[in-house]
Amino acid sequence: MSTNVFVRRTPTEVFDFLADARNLALWSSGVSSVASAYVQPGVNAVYRYRFPGRRRFHRLVCADFEPGRRIAFRGQRMWGPLGTQVPLYGFDLLPHADGTLVRLSVTSSLSAGLALFAPLVAMAWRRDLPADGLKFRDLLGEDRPAAEALPTAAAGAGAAGAGAEGGAGAGAEAAADAQADDASVPAATPMRTAPTPRGFDYAH
Repeated sequence: MSTNVFVRRTPTEVFDFLADARNLALWSSGVSSVASAYVQPGVNAVYRYRFPGRRRFHRLVCADFEPGRRIAFRGQRMWGPLGTQVPLYGFDLLPHADGTLVRLSVTSSLSAGLALFAPLVAMAWRRDLPADGLKFRDLLGEDRPAAEALPTAAAGAGAAGAGAEGGAGAGAEAAADAQADDASVPAATPMRTAPTPRGFDYAH
């Protein structure tokens, strides 16, 4: 699943914010919390995070790292009674007007019986990913001066992480565990679930 959101920040600013995976807990419904220890951003950087609905920490690895253009994080394979789930959170950045168009995408790889719940997982992300995009936009400051510092995980991860517990990831995981400014600038686009000629990777 994917959605687009426009933020009035440079691609460098947006990328630097995304490169610190601790910030995911501030806005993403697929991440309930990230360990506070600093990790040097880069490909294969490893973080400890909690997936909504899970008590213990799992590994979150930076799977793609192209400064100013793309970054992605892959969660550790999680086991449940019916199978496994591997989440991948991707972010593609495109300069646009006086800011950056950010494509947020989530790929959830399901195995065994859990694959039967794919429609429910897709439904949850169709509901929650656009809301995540708007929260991301607001967090980076639609109306803030570009020179103003961005928020950081250290400033508010606790409250944001708690709020994310009820997101798409939590709904999908609960199902698995129980049984399984102007018109030319988009604020948040409808979900897309099929590949496009531009070559971006969508969940399916």
